[in-house]
Amino acid sequence: MAVTSQQLSPSLATLIETLRERLGAAQVLTGDDVASRQVDWLSGAPCRAAAIVRPGTPEQVAEVLALCHQARQPIVTHGGLTGLVHGAETAPDELALSLERLAAIEEIDPVAGTITVQAGAPLQKVQEAAREVGMQFALDLGARGSCSIGGNIATNAGGNRVIRYGMMRQQVLGLEAVLADGQVISAMSPMLKNNAGYDLKQLFIGSEGTLGVVTRAVLKLQPALGDTRTALVACPDFTSMTSLLTHLRDSLGGSLAAFEAMWQNHFALITEQERHQPPLDTDAPYYALVESLANDEDHHRQQFEAALEASVEQGWVVDAVIAQSESQRDKLWAIRDDIEGLVEALSPIMAFDVSLPIGEMQDYVAEVQARLEARWPQVRLAVFGHLGDGNLHLSVGVGSDDPDTRHEVEACLYEPLARVMGSISAEHGIGLEKRDWLSISRSPEELALMATLKRTLDPHGLLNRHKVVPWSALQT
Repeated sequence: MAVTSQQLSPSLATLIETLRERLGAAQVLTGDDVASRQVDWLSGAPCRAAAIVRPGTPEQVAEVLALCHQARQPIVTHGGLTGLVHGAETAPDELALSLERLAAIEEIDPVAGTITVQAGAPLQKVQEAAREVGMQFALDLGARGSCSIGGNIATNAGGNRVIRYGMMRQQVLGLEAVLADGQVISAMSPMLKNNAGYDLKQLFIGSEGTLGVVTRAVLKLQPALGDTRTALVACPDFTSMTSLLTHLRDSLGGSLAAFEAMWQNHFALITEQERHQPPLDTDAPYYALVESLANDEDHHRQQFEAALEASVEQGWVVDAVIAQSESQRDKLWAIRDDIEGLVEALSPIMAFDVSLPIGEMQDYVAEVQARLEARWPQVRLAVFGHLGDGNLHLSVGVGSDDPDTRHEVEACLYEPLARVMGSISAEHGIGLEKRDWLSISRSPEELALMATLKRTLDPHGLLNRHKVVPWSALQT
């Protein structure tokens, strides 16, 4: 339901009019223009903000935050809205700050291997700009066409190539952020080596917009690699799959870019629909999508095929298909990336993103399955993930996702992580959805320090309030 002007407090109505005067009336959306927008792609929930503010420059972002700070007005940053933890959820008495107009590629330096961009630039736009100068931007994930660089930074995005290039944190050389009071912190140094005091950019990477709003960034580029080798393999057991991972790391070295694991429950669920033609039989317990990147086509092909042949000889792989074209590669990745298929099959779906030691994964999944089945005998569970970097995605369907049911399911997924020092969030962030489970992955001392940082940088709790840090921790 759209918020009407009659429902606004006098101070908020005055602030909105001031923002219209400063930014232009077209850049402050209200009413149905707000309600017609969704706050995430999964739930489809409409935006409930009093207004969506769309600054066009970093300077205007600073001006907006200064005015909100002066008025003690809470504000929620909106990027590409591809998140899953309600980080963009906005209450009727809050403003949404959309960075969609800050989408410029400001500078590319192929010699230094850097690209300077504004926070609203879509990931795919940055990738394409890098390719135009014979480079690559290494971060890659399925939402590349929609997700924004600022959102990638704010959530420390992971994606498909973490095993080779690391998380978003490893791609950021410098950034600019605006604090809650409008003060601009410009840590835009493009230098890889920079030990001149505290590395302030790290405060904002992964902070989910709770400590400041990222407006610009200097990103690291990598050399473009011309040859891609992709294969989908079936493994007879979990030990074989981990042996395959070790073998490929050793035999392919730095060229191994992705090792995506799929449990049989995920592979069968996705391929039993008419959306995909299964390239392998669907009865193997585990599948892995592996990809290698290099430049020397002939040598790389021989190296990749030899590594897979050795894996078959060792019994780690019982069936395999190697992509012979870009189209075949896309079809293999489509099986791994078909989140819409999961949503369709498991609706109402509950999606989880955890990390834990690879050696603990088999027992963890078995324990989660047993706990879920004890409570919901007809549960459907689908498991896949970035095995090479210890990240699993679990999708659960029990027939309902009401708050009480969700809490019970969350307990089944999160409580077993405590004994293995796992994380309740590998790459999706905390937002509202995981906030109350944060103590499983963070000690009381860590939570206290997080609260101290929040109170110091945002003393009035205006930025993405209630999210990440438990609200009770901010009151002490």
